[in-house]
Amino acid sequence: MDSTDWRFVKKRTADADGAVYVSADGTRYRRTGGAALRSEAAFQQMAAGLGYPVPRVLEHGETSDGTFFVDEESLGGQSLHEKALASLDSRRELPDEVVEKLAEVSARLLAAQAAHPVDGGPDVLRRWVEQAGWTDNVFTENPDLDTPRTRATLTRATDELTEVPMMWGHLDYGLPNVLPAGVIDWQHHGVAPLGYDVALALEVIPFKGGAKGYDATPQQRERYLGLLDSAARAAARPPVSPYLGAFLLVKSLFFLALMRPTDPTRVDKHQKWQFRRHLFLKGIEQYERTGNIDTALFPTLDNFTVGQGPAVRP
Repeated sequence: MDSTDWRFVKKRTADADGAVYVSADGTRYRRTGGAALRSEAAFQQMAAGLGYPVPRVLEHGETSDGTFFVDEESLGGQSLHEKALASLDSRRELPDEVVEKLAEVSARLLAAQAAHPVDGGPDVLRRWVEQAGWTDNVFTENPDLDTPRTRATLTRATDELTEVPMMWGHLDYGLPNVLPAGVIDWQHHGVAPLGYDVALALEVIPFKGGAKGYDATPQQRERYLGLLDSAARAAARPPVSPYLGAFLLVKSLFFLALMRPTDPTRVDKHQKWQFRRHLFLKGIEQYERTGNIDTALFPTLDNFTVGQGPAVRP
């Protein structure tokens, strides 16, 4: 790699030895890695052919030292997450212009996904729950959560989604991965119900514990989901908002899977793990009672640490 043409940006989390570089003129990004990057690049090329708003792969191959690389077009210098942080004033309210841009990109993605469904069925739905929720990891690391109640709730959510078309999804969609011109970071791609990606983009903010610097207001969340429902209807597909609870139940597993159990003497890590467990259990309780999950009722990490106490067994 010619160091005069590329500037190091950051290490890649998806590949232990991978990294991200930007070209001198800012028009291209180069990512390096191994098998995970090869799979992502192949998927990205397929998704671009389906009209998904993803970066075009310009070149791929191996560097002189045998490292796999992918060169792709830049979709912009800042993610919507970065734009939101840069736009904040004394309030924590997410800027409306960021929500509008998110809705625009999400509607484009939803339309492309709706136009290219994949074969579904009960087995495909179950595999989605296992992949998107990392259920094997969660239940191995939190065996007390693997109860008949938890399994029954997940089965209810799966059954609710039986009639929803399946499509190729991002599975980690949110403001950090959305740029004004499209969506990046497809390493978690997989088959999912239509709407799973885009419907949760604002709903996942509380899972960060209040440390991201902004919150979506109830009005912003309602408007965003309304715009998505309109986009789904325009594509002759069912609206996405009625399935928010089922989607969030699986997403709460995903966030718990990202937080490994740790030594209680590492107070910060242990608290974050307990916090994610607490949110998962609150999600189960809400979904059992109402068929939905309202993330506005979730505590922040600070409030949980001070007053909520540890999560209990389901």
